[in-house]
Amino acid sequence: MDAMKAIRALVMVVFIGYLFIWVMTPTNVYRQKWLPSIRAKTSSTYFGVQGSTILIYTFPILFIAALGSVYLHFGKKISGGEKESCSSKKNRVAIWKRPVIIQGLGIVSRIELAFFIMFIALLVWSFSTYLHISFAKITPKSAAKSGEEVWEAKLDSAALRLGIIGNICLAFLFFPVTRGSSVLPLFGLTSEASVKYHIWLGHIVMTLFTAHGVCYTIFWAVTHQSSEMLKWETTGVSNVAGEVALVAGLVMWATTFPRIRRKMFELFFYTHYLYIIFMLFFVLHVGISYACITLPGFYLFLVDRYLRFLQSRQRVRLLSARILPCETIELNFSKSRELSYTPTSIMFLNVPSISKVQWHPFTVSSSSSLEAEKLSVAIKVEGSWSKKLFQLLSSPNSVDRLDVSVEGPYGPVSTDFLRHDTLVMVSGGSGITPFISIFRELIFMSETLKCKTPKIILITSFKSSSDLTMLDLLLPSSGTPSDFSKLELQVEAYVTREKQLSTENKMNIQTLWFKPNPSDAPITPILGQNSSLWLGAIICSSFLIFLLFIGILTRFYIYPIDHNTNKIFSYSTRAVLNMLFICICIAITASASFLWNKKDNAMETKQIQNMDGTTPQASPNSWFYNADRELESLPQHSLVQSTNLHFGERPDLKKILFERKESSVGVLVCGPKKMRHEVAGICSSGLAANLHFESISFSW
Repeated sequence: MDAMKAIRALVMVVFIGYLFIWVMTPTNVYRQKWLPSIRAKTSSTYFGVQGSTILIYTFPILFIAALGSVYLHFGKKISGGEKESCSSKKNRVAIWKRPVIIQGLGIVSRIELAFFIMFIALLVWSFSTYLHISFAKITPKSAAKSGEEVWEAKLDSAALRLGIIGNICLAFLFFPVTRGSSVLPLFGLTSEASVKYHIWLGHIVMTLFTAHGVCYTIFWAVTHQSSEMLKWETTGVSNVAGEVALVAGLVMWATTFPRIRRKMFELFFYTHYLYIIFMLFFVLHVGISYACITLPGFYLFLVDRYLRFLQSRQRVRLLSARILPCETIELNFSKSRELSYTPTSIMFLNVPSISKVQWHPFTVSSSSSLEAEKLSVAIKVEGSWSKKLFQLLSSPNSVDRLDVSVEGPYGPVSTDFLRHDTLVMVSGGSGITPFISIFRELIFMSETLKCKTPKIILITSFKSSSDLTMLDLLLPSSGTPSDFSKLELQVEAYVTREKQLSTENKMNIQTLWFKPNPSDAPITPILGQNSSLWLGAIICSSFLIFLLFIGILTRFYIYPIDHNTNKIFSYSTRAVLNMLFICICIAITASASFLWNKKDNAMETKQIQNMDGTTPQASPNSWFYNADRELESLPQHSLVQSTNLHFGERPDLKKILFERKESSVGVLVCGPKKMRHEVAGICSSGLAANLHFESISFSW
């Protein structure tokens, strides 16, 4: 614990210093005193001017990422020990986590709002400081020397500064979408919960870069320099590359707006691969020396992306599928015992028989503590991909095996539900999924570890009676202990569009078992049991090898031509070589780590290959059987007794929540936007200080 505190303190010192550099960057003190002094001490025949940029902007973040890997390693061991001892942490920043509903941002905590305001303040400060300094140098005389009017010279200056401010946002853009990040957990974040930051930053980046491009287009038009749009300078800024990057960014941006993204998700999905074009031509536009300012976030993203690629090449062992009448599927996979994950985690699936390129995120419904050798995800039919999967598995001539690849699972480092006296879980429709994993985890803690667990109140709303069968997923499939007699459970299930229990088209829940394939493997940690330490090793070693490569390249190839003048050797060639070395270094170190750890999983894979005959089946000629489980005959009678059904009405959430008088009530909500905002409004009203709100992300 002391080591973790020391690491976190060191990380905060480095991060504050990193932010301080961003604050000082636009000032004359930094540009005229600090930067020249640093360059004088760091410039060499091995790195040139690029060396100082790497030292100031790249090294601190990669150092934090390496420390974060060690922090995660200790955190997993400590959280495991806390689970065994049933200990819990007191939430000392609860007041800062209270929700606030902001138009355009949605539900944010007070601490998120504070950081957002500070970030906007940084952008405003930087832009205003740049303009103040640059405009002070623009006079009628100086503008006349360039054949320009004063306003034209100021437009030129403002256009340049808009691009520079956009680079600040770009430097942070890729951190939220690095799924296996070692940086986000240091700040109590997960990639799934941080996607909103990526969205905010993306909108700001493209607004600034678009304004940057439009202003320059106007400037070139009024000064009769339209030919500048076609210039690709050898040793300067390449305008053509910037235009290509901007067009790629605009295409991506156009598909991100909610209405387009929801109706044409595949268009959104495929156009986002243009980030490769965007980043490549951005580097060619500004040059690699300047691009190192935005390099660290993208570097960590590339490490994570390549590791995900390696994991996705392996087909995993799919054991069975539970098919519910409400067009919901629970897929059950084999997993290694050393793979542990927390409740509310997500996993990305690819089914080549449906689409070889589409990957979809789904919420993990199992508990790695309760189900040590199985991992489950719940899938609700809500799009063309999930509809094809449901039709494939529910048809009379159903398949007896299915090839599946996965990425993940990804989730928070730890969860602490034991600190509350009561957990109120509010869900709408498919939003119940993350609560399934929480419920199963609490079963393990109460029944196996004998921990004192909070009272659970599940308030869930469905459209029709058939959706009630989703409550069956609260209990693991056969073969896993599911007694929860020590849990205090209350389920309030609301069917909003029916007045009574419908018996039309009643179907049983069905279970489909799949034949094993010798090439299938259980889901394992991609970098083994000590994956966090391996990730840190990859980050450090790949970056050191990269520095070695560019040092040799600069000293023995570029320096003899350019002599650190940056006026002879092509910027584009230097940028391409640097990016190539980055990719090679990441590929070498990540592949070596992956292959080393793959050996440790060989024994478990061999055991999976011998699983023929262990799979239950209804008859010698069939792999499909009815589980004969209806809502009225759930295997645990106590679940039925704990469930109250309400028809033709919606839950009165304000009444239910305000009636809770316990000292600490955790309020978790997952469902439609309107429901989340309603619960957030109740918890932030100040009328009940004991309500602690948390919005849960989920994927179907």
